Amino acid sequence: MTLPLALTMGEPAGIGGEIAMLAWLRRGDGVPPFYIIDDPPRLARLAAARGWAVPLAPIAGAGEAAALFPRALPVLPLGTTHGGPGRPDRRDTALVVRAIEIAVCDVRAGRAAAVVTNPIHKDTLYRAGFRHPGHTEFLAELAGAADAPVMMLAAAGLRVVPVTIHLALREAIARLSREAIVHAGRVAHAALTRDFAVAAPVIAVAGLNPHAGEAGALGGEEIDIVAPAVAALRASGIDARGPLAADTLFHERARQSYDAALCMYHDQALIPVKTIDFDGAVNVTLGLPFVRTSPDHGTAFDIAGSGAARPDSLIAALKLAAAMAARRNAAAAPVG
Repeated sequence: MTLPLALTMGEPAGIGGEIAMLAWLRRGDGVPPFYIIDDPPRLARLAAARGWAVPLAPIAGAGEAAALFPRALPVLPLGTTHGGPGRPDRRDTALVVRAIEIAVCDVRAGRAAAVVTNPIHKDTLYRAGFRHPGHTEFLAELAGAADAPVMMLAAAGLRVVPVTIHLALREAIARLSREAIVHAGRVAHAALTRDFAVAAPVIAVAGLNPHAGEAGALGGEEIDIVAPAVAALRASGIDARGPLAADTLFHERARQSYDAALCMYHDQALIPVKTIDFDGAVNVTLGLPFVRTSPDHGTAFDIAGSGAARPDSLIAALKLAAAMAARRNAAAAPVG
C-alpha cells in the first residue's frame, strides 16, 4: 500500500484521539501509515495530559502523510473543538460530520487508500439535527451507493453479518424479510471473495427463533422467510447453509465450517464476536465503492481522558483496511 489511510476524528469527547495516538506509538508493530482529520491543539492537550511523546505534524493534504508518519502523527487540521473528555458539546457536531466527508473525499479522489472511522456519539449528533441512523447510512449517501450497504464484524476466527442492525428487537423481527437476507448474503459473498481473498466462501445462515424454529413449533419465520432466502442464495451459486440454530453456531468447531455467519438481528451477531475478541473486533462496511473499517466499540465517555483506553480494535481496523485496500488495488491493476 502506497497511500495512507484517512482516520476520522470521531466524537472529540470520546477516546478516538487517545487511541489514534496510541496506535501511532505502536507503528513499529505493523500499523500502516495513516493521518487523522482532527483538531491538532486538542490532540496536543491529550498527549501532554498523559505524558505521551507523540509529535504532531499538521499537513495541508493527504499526500504529505506517508513520508511524515515514521517520525510524527500527521494531522489534517479540521477546526477548533469545544467538548472535553467525557463532555460532548453539540457545537462539535459539524466537525465530526466534516471529518467523515473529508475522509471519503480523499479516498474517492485517490489521495487515501481507505476510510477508518473513530466512534461517533449518535445522541449528540441527533440532537444537533443529524438525520442518519449512523455511520453506515451516512457513508452510503456520500458514496452514492445504489444498494444498502451491509455491516460485517470481523475478528480472529469469526466474521458475522447482521441482516437488521440498529433496531428495537420487535422492529427488527417485523422488518426481517427474504429480500433483506438475500441482499446481505450476496454482498457478504462478494466481499469475502474480493476483500478477504476467500476463493469459495461458505455462509452460515442463523435462524431467528430458538432451535431455528423447531420445524415451526417455536416460530414460523424460518419456514416462511429464512429458508426461502437460503434457497435463493444457493440458486444464485452462493454456498449458503441454514437456517441453523444460533445457540450452536458459534462454538469453536462450528466456526471452522464457514467463512461468515449471517445473523438475523444485532445482538445475535455482536454478542459472539465481542465475546470471542472484544478488543480486536473490527466493524467493516460492505457494499461501498471504497474500503471503510472502524473499531468495534463506542466513544467510552467513562474512560475518556484517563489513559485507560486500548487501541487494539483501532489497530486491527487500520491493518484490515490496509489489507482490503491492497487486495482491491491488486484486483484492479492491469494484467501484463
